[in-house]
Amino acid sequence: MTDKVESREKRAINAKWYVVHTYSGHENKVKANIEKMVENRGMRDDIFEVVVPTEEYMEAKGGKKKLKERKLFPGYVLVKMIINDESWYLVRNTRGVTGFVGPGSKPVPLTDIEVKALGVQETILPSIDLKTKDVVKVISGPFENFMGTVDNINLEKRKVKVYVSMFGRETLVELDFDQVEKL
Repeated sequence: MTDKVESREKRAINAKWYVVHTYSGHENKVKANIEKMVENRGMRDDIFEVVVPTEEYMEAKGGKKKLKERKLFPGYVLVKMIINDESWYLVRNTRGVTGFVGPGSKPVPLTDIEVKALGVQETILPSIDLKTKDVVKVISGPFENFMGTVDNINLEKRKVKVYVSMFGRETLVELDFDQVEKL
């Protein structure tokens, strides 16, 4: 694993959840805008996750039941981040954001108990000891028992692209980390 990935994982442990106030109805746009700006400005080491808390419910209409989703806290978005001047500025100046929840302009992090109560699951990312050109065996899915060579690793999506030999040709397939094992 590279030093950059290790430092990001160590930083993620120190990150806290903050509540951001948005215009009502703009929560998903704000989430998408923050994620896009984080990617564009290379701030993945400061801002780790953006969540719009939702819940599913059944709606009965005309004798038919339909599963729907609604926002738990309209007008609010949760952001897991390490607060510094740059990360604060990026979130605060995202279109649709009116500010952080907290006194004045100082964001107050949520406690672990509050985060659990909000139903935000911590994403525990399993580490993977792969690099390009490694030979792997597919251990599950439609390509089970195929051997292949790693072409690309996407740590964010937890996916790996592998060239497998199929019908006498090399074919690039995308697999989850838990679908392959290193040989």
